[in-house]
Amino acid sequence: MAEGPRKERLARRKARKRALDVLFEADLRDLPPSQVLLTYLDRIAKPHPEHLEYSKTLIDGVAKHLDRIDELIASYAEGWTIDRMPAVDRNLARIAVYELLFEPDVDDPVAITEAVELAKEMSTDDSPRFLNGLLDRIAAFATR
Repeated sequence: MAEGPRKERLARRKARKRALDVLFEADLRDLPPSQVLLTYLDRIAKPHPEHLEYSKTLIDGVAKHLDRIDELIASYAEGWTIDRMPAVDRNLARIAVYELLFEPDVDDPVAITEAVELAKEMSTDDSPRFLNGLLDRIAAFATR
């Protein structure tokens, strides 16, 4: 029985990682995420994994709500402008804020924990703590 939720959790983590890959590349190359997604889909093996649908949801959602998401990140990132943040952190925060605001089936602690865990793997030593604090403040704002 526990395999279902565990398998789903691992699939969602892979989906977030793929979304991060695309958003990170789009951010660095100053391209629309939808354009980067198309080339990304061409590069990966077919058939595409099932979790890719959630990656697309995240990428499209972040792109659609980017101004609002970045406004919240900038408002709650104490001592940091969004442009000064490491690109990995900025895009992990974007994914998590999208989930906090627009994905009601993702619990706030899950969105935050997933961003922190990916930051541990992919960013600086200070990033997990920074993202945890930032996302906690945004989650508190979003639930008011």
